[in-house]
Amino acid sequence: MKANEADALGFEMPGGERCGAARARPIDLAHLERQTLGDRTVEAEVLSLFLHQAATVHEKICGAELEERRKLAHGLKGSALGIGAFGVAEAASSVEADAGSRPCLNTLSRRIEEVREFIAAISR
Repeated sequence: MKANEADALGFEMPGGERCGAARARPIDLAHLERQTLGDRTVEAEVLSLFLHQAATVHEKICGAELEERRKLAHGLKGSALGIGAFGVAEAASSVEADAGSRPCLNTLSRRIEEVREFIAAISR
């Protein structure tokens, strides 16, 4: 196996076979690749920025009033869609629609954690 093929495998099947289809993964890496024009350095930077934003916004969402929570969730949803974190985007959309829902907040927390763990796994 060539060196560049080995590098590509880390991105094609992060987390191993159990990850399933791209849409079932915490981040759709094919979508991310299209957004970054396949530049791995840009991908890593974008993922790092998203993790920082998600952690910061999540902390703010948990303590915010309902209208501010909606605005924060809307911004997070847009960022998540941009990188292919569709589970986070869906959960943020739910918070945006029902800002007072504890189950929606819990789901958002879980989705952000899944993305964090996924990024850690593919960054090894």
